[in-house]
Amino acid sequence: MSSTELPSVPAANVLPKVTPVRVAEGERLRSVGLPGITLSVRSRPPAREGLPPALYIHGLGGSSQNWSALMVELEGVLDGEAVDLPGFGDSPPPDDGDYSITAHARAVIRFLDASGRGPVHLFGNSLGGAVSTRVAAVRPDLVRTLTLVSPALPEIRVQRSAVPTALLAVPGVAALFTRISRDWTAEQRVSGVMALCYGDPGRVSPEGFRHAVEEMERRQQLPYFWDAMTRSARGLVNAYTLGGQHALWRQAERVLAPTLLVYGGRDQLVGYRMARKAARSFRDSRLLSLPEAGHVAMMEYPDAVSRAFREFLAETGSSEGEGGSVGASGGVAGSSGAGAPETASAGS
Repeated sequence: MSSTELPSVPAANVLPKVTPVRVAEGERLRSVGLPGITLSVRSRPPAREGLPPALYIHGLGGSSQNWSALMVELEGVLDGEAVDLPGFGDSPPPDDGDYSITAHARAVIRFLDASGRGPVHLFGNSLGGAVSTRVAAVRPDLVRTLTLVSPALPEIRVQRSAVPTALLAVPGVAALFTRISRDWTAEQRVSGVMALCYGDPGRVSPEGFRHAVEEMERRQQLPYFWDAMTRSARGLVNAYTLGGQHALWRQAERVLAPTLLVYGGRDQLVGYRMARKAARSFRDSRLLSLPEAGHVAMMEYPDAVSRAFREFLAETGSSEGEGGSVGASGGVAGSSGAGAPETASAGS
């Protein structure tokens, strides 16, 4: 093993017992075994039979819990499931230790193929947005519509506030940070994460903060936590450097599914300026702009995201599970407030 490689972690069957992951009222959690991976899948019973299926993919350091609020908002129109990517949430690490964007996309594809639920309405946030873009590009048969919340697509000029996250990909940085922060409490860690990810951390309820602290305490018991974070960050950075047909922006141009893009004006991790580039790159796109939102609009403003998605379904003709197509010029939603978007036309 070279000096730049990360140490291996224990096999899933010998990992220590930790506090059970939280399952909110009305949610179900199950484990799905697939070749080389085991995925934890969170779901809610649909409001009625026959609703079109949806799949939600979280971002770096997140979990399926990041989608709980939006799943509630959309349970009347979608039969939704959210997965924990390998090594995150309640899913154990992948057998091969591969956390690249391609590997995460492969895990999603394996799950969709095995479940037979495709094509689905696919949602992705941040890292999950990059993964979802790749899935939609290489397996269009599995994706009915694509909704991306602050997708982690390559930026030439990365925001300074995003640099520490990117530095996780550098060998040795994760170990250094672990030593520096070993005395930090779970409350301090969660406060830092929320300050980085929310446009207004004050929108988090005391109960929501307490649940986040409990989840942080649980994750810190996992011996592979930093390994999964570091390798996934490295996989994302590596994906940014790929050229040719594997380049993420090139794959965005190949996506056939109608696409809803959601960007927050206070996002400290994905530049708000990238919204227009994304709207031009995805051939059949609409843009929801939330000036007051941060990096996780589906958690901060689930009502606004839900409303935009319902309008998106009605416009594309996909609300009852029938695939629909629209023209290449998508609408662009702008907003002076997070919950009151206005619609204007935009070239693609």
